[in-house]
Formats: sequence, C-alpha cells, structure tokens
Amino acid sequence: MDTDLAAAYERCRELHREHGRTYYLATRLLPAWKRRHVHALYGFTRFADEIVDRTESLPPAQRAAELEAWSAGFLAGLRGEPVDDPLLPAVLHTIAVFDLDLEDFEKFLRSMAMDLTVTSYPTYADLLDYMEGSAAVIGTMMLPILGSSDPAAAHEPARQLGLAFQLTNFIRDVGEDLARGRIYLPEEHLAEFGVTPDDLAAGVATSPIRALIKAEVARAREHYAAAAPGIPLLEPASQACMRTAFQLYGGILDEVEAAGYDVFARRATVPNRRRAAVAVRSLLTRPGTPVQLAA
Repeated sequence: MDTDLAAAYERCRELHREHGRTYYLATRLLPAWKRRHVHALYGFTRFADEIVDRTESLPPAQRAAELEAWSAGFLAGLRGEPVDDPLLPAVLHTIAVFDLDLEDFEKFLRSMAMDLTVTSYPTYADLLDYMEGSAAVIGTMMLPILGSSDPAAAHEPARQLGLAFQLTNFIRDVGEDLARGRIYLPEEHLAEFGVTPDDLAAGVATSPIRALIKAEVARAREHYAAAAPGIPLLEPASQACMRTAFQLYGGILDEVEAAGYDVFARRATVPNRRRAAVAVRSLLTRPGTPVQLAA
C-alpha cells in the first residue's frame, strides 16, 4: 500500500480502538488482512457519527452542511476523483476490493442525516426504518469481508445482528441519548408502560421504566436469536470474531438485567475477565458450531 492509504487504514484502526472497544477486541481474532477492512468500515461509520454527535455546539444547519460536504467527498471518491480526507482512502479501497453494495452506504448516510432533525420515533416500525440505514446495512457491508459459505442465507442474519447490536446500544445509552435530545425507545413502547419522556429525563429507574427496559431487552434478544444462524455460515477464520462480538454485546444486556433494568445508575459494561474468557472460548469453538443463546 502507498503511504497515504496505509495512513488512512491506521486512522480507521485508531478510531475503532478508541470508540469501539468491544467490537475492536473481537476484530483481534480476525486474520490481519481482514482486520484492516473492518477497521475501515468502522472508521467510515464512526466519522459520520462524530459529525452528527460531536458538533452539538454548532447550529443544525451547519452540522448538516458538514455532513453533506463529507458525504459529497465520499461520493466523489467513488467516482474516482481525488479525496482530501484522513480516512476515506481506506474506505474507498475496501469498497473496491470487496465490491461492496453502494446502496448500503447511501442508506447509512441517510440515517445519519435523520439524526440531525429526528429526535424520537412514534412506532417501532419507524425506528426500524432508521435502523435499516444505521445498523442493518452495517451487517451486510461486513458480510463480504467476513466471507460466507452461503452468502444468500447469511444475508438476513447479518442484518439482524446489526439491529441487535444497535438496540443493545440504545438500551444501554438511554441517558446519553437524552443528553443529546434524542429518545430511541419508540413512543408507542413508552405509552404501553405509562412512561413519559420527562420520566426518562428524571434519570430514576422507576418500576414502569424498569418494565419498559425489560421489554426492550427481550425485543433485542429476538434479533440476536434471528442473527445466530448466520455465524456458523461465515468463513471459519471469521467465526471466532463474530462469536465474540455476539456474546459480548449480548453480555451488555446481561449486565442491564443484573442491574435490575436500571440504565441510569451506571453504564452497563461487560467485565474484562468475562471479555477475555469469551474471546478464548470463541477461539476454541469448532467452526460451524451453533451459537449459544442467552437463557
């Protein structure tokens, strides 16, 4: 690789290591040649997210303009034009190597733009529409890199795993999202349990809020169950990575349950000892073995 491309992949890796600790740990189990491409996709999604979430002091119109300008640079790069960006060369190279579906990237950028104007979702169907671009497509972007013995059969489980991971984040990060003026738990779910946005903003895990979070955990686990059949279909060299990510993200839900569904008292994280044990167990698991779901 030339110097600029190598530097772009390294920038993506640094972003991944800094912001995606659980997923970054899992990628250490991939062959090195696959790993850099996963870092590139993470860098792409993270940088777009940073424009949306880390520029909150700017007026919405300016934040939208920054996202639009960065997206335009990305699209120009896809047309073969030069790009002046610290990470896009790695993303463009990864897209070219694996002939990734450009529609997935368009859907992702659409969802990032939604975060600039949409602060809540009336129904779960509305939320799923957002997550189609922000989460499901991440799974399908990843699939060609991970490789599969049956890509057609693995496609929907890959989508479901993206949804499962993001729902896990939404459950864990209720407080953080509220601080940004967003609620990702659908309004219809809040109403079902008699919870208002003001109740969430109070930051106290009342009985109705705990019941709401319990239901959201169960819903997320349905997506994990739908995703599980896809992991044994991956290339053997990719299975330990995704088994680890599957179990560690699911482990966040375990921690939420252990805290009595109180997502305000502390951020749910998987202890380091368990993280290491999961990684080792995944490495020792025979490829093709079905994924074990939480009880």
